[in-house]
Amino acid sequence: MVKQILRYIKGTAAMGIRYEANRRAYQLEGYSDANYASDPNSRKSVSGILFKYSGGAITWASKRQQSVSLSTLESEYIAASEDAKEAVWLNRLFSEIAPLKTVPVLLVDNAGAIKLAKSPSFHKRSKHIDIRYHFVRERIQKGQIMLEYVPSEEQAADILTKLISRI
Repeated sequence: MVKQILRYIKGTAAMGIRYEANRRAYQLEGYSDANYASDPNSRKSVSGILFKYSGGAITWASKRQQSVSLSTLESEYIAASEDAKEAVWLNRLFSEIAPLKTVPVLLVDNAGAIKLAKSPSFHKRSKHIDIRYHFVRERIQKGQIMLEYVPSEEQAADILTKLISRI
């Protein structure tokens, strides 16, 4: 057993979370994704959020959403709102340590959710969405976060939305 552990340590010594200077160095990036109605029993969606700073992951979470979403857009919007809450908290934390030079950027792979978040008005197809999820919209309007599109292939939070079966 000890030999196995030592072989594992030797083989994975170069692995880990890396923090590197890149085009978004020293910027807080949040990724959010949702897997629509993926829970086979409750049909609730699963949200995944992940934050990177200087290219390395600093926090992540995977959580079943509290209510059933009626569309992919809605489940992605709910995930973006959860991401916005984490961004505000992280921004406050960084302000105590080393204030960020730019506002956090949230990266979402659903153009409809981005459009809904950036729109100051309510629409008939989205008026049923619980008011608490409009937190993301309010933070955008106050200039505390930015929301940008990221292609699904580059969505770092995607793995956090997959249900893993029990062993």
